[in-house]
Amino acid sequence: MAAQLAAGADLRIGRASVKITPPVGVPMAGYYSIRLSEGTHDDLYAKAIVYEYAGAKAALVACDLVGIERQYVVEARRLIEAATGIRGANVSIMATHSHTGPLLTQRFLDAVTGPPLKLAREYQAALAGRIAESVKLANASLTESRLWVGMGTEESISFNRRYLMKDGSVVFNPGKMNPEIVQPVGPTDPDVYLVYAESMAGKPLAAHVNFAMHLDTVGGAQYSADYPFTIAKMLGQIKGPEMMTMFTIGAAGNVNHIDVKSKDRQQGNAEAQRIGTVLAGETIKTFARLKLLAGGPVRVKNEIVRVPLVEVKPVQVAAAKATVEKFGKPNQPPFLEMVEAMKVLDVAERKRDLVEAEVQVIMVGELAFVSLPGEVFTELGIAIKKASPFPLTIVSELANGSPSYVPNRKAYAEGAYEVISARCGPGCGEALADAAIRILAEMKRGR
Repeated sequence: MAAQLAAGADLRIGRASVKITPPVGVPMAGYYSIRLSEGTHDDLYAKAIVYEYAGAKAALVACDLVGIERQYVVEARRLIEAATGIRGANVSIMATHSHTGPLLTQRFLDAVTGPPLKLAREYQAALAGRIAESVKLANASLTESRLWVGMGTEESISFNRRYLMKDGSVVFNPGKMNPEIVQPVGPTDPDVYLVYAESMAGKPLAAHVNFAMHLDTVGGAQYSADYPFTIAKMLGQIKGPEMMTMFTIGAAGNVNHIDVKSKDRQQGNAEAQRIGTVLAGETIKTFARLKLLAGGPVRVKNEIVRVPLVEVKPVQVAAAKATVEKFGKPNQPPFLEMVEAMKVLDVAERKRDLVEAEVQVIMVGELAFVSLPGEVFTELGIAIKKASPFPLTIVSELANGSPSYVPNRKAYAEGAYEVISARCGPGCGEALADAAIRILAEMKRGR
């Protein structure tokens, strides 16, 4: 243990959080509708952790947003590099996927006018700077630290939301107590990861919690970080309010909190508090089985993976334009029709047949952080973790860009919402997973 402590002393860690709560009246994200915010239940933050070893630095930033589009990542990285010297490519900027944050997608904002649009534009203009500020402050707080890692298991709160029905179809969220349900068509990932940093004097600095489940619990028109708010609140009560708790979402594109076998209503702040309490409880238990991470290099590898877009025909584009013109109006078309129309126009406007998706791996000694863009199906995250040569590998989605859903190949034949929404074509998920697995192997070998 003495050798591990000495090695750990070479590691420096800094953390900081910056409030990113928009003003009241900004349109809210998360659904195919326009709703204006009416207040704040709990504030939204950009939370950053900077790791430094032997002069090499990397940073993780988790933002309480439904997604983080590539333009904000590029600008925030530019500002971070200018302010701190940390290479932009060494920063992972992730969204937690809270559905009770600001609307950022341009196509949705096209249906907004007047003061709400002005507020949204002002918020967008400041967002990259706030994200960069969190890393700047975290970098300024770097201190010699120890890093502990561990994993718990929680199987009671997450459910694969794609179900095989009696008629042979696959349906997303088919409704509670639906007698036509046969079984889910995919797994969940019960792993609860905890990375805990403390100063050499034993002062709690930061806890990073990772779990693969959608953040779509609260609903309504008040800003909220959803169930991670409760996790952070409860860990702060245990470890002290000066400890920052960061949450990142694992590969959860097809996993949410809805138990179709229960009649209970599962929406609202009370439900978010229940889920957050369960996860906080498992995290608190995991503190007792943490292992000290020996000192080791901080390294980063990034790769742009070019994956095919879905095919879109001219006749689809014409129909999609007519559909999207009705978005936000009283005669708005049905949900899945609007989802497909938004996808068709997005793909058509790219004017190429490939989408560029960044796969990033940050290594801190024997710990690996994998960052993937989009809402990645849980099967892909599980495959990455199983194939990783690192003792502990944490996969986070919605990182460094948000190209919609990233299903596994099997799902494309099944259809349903996630596939209808996906911009990338069959095999895109496996391409990202394969790239992550290869990068992990290369980094483990020291390449």
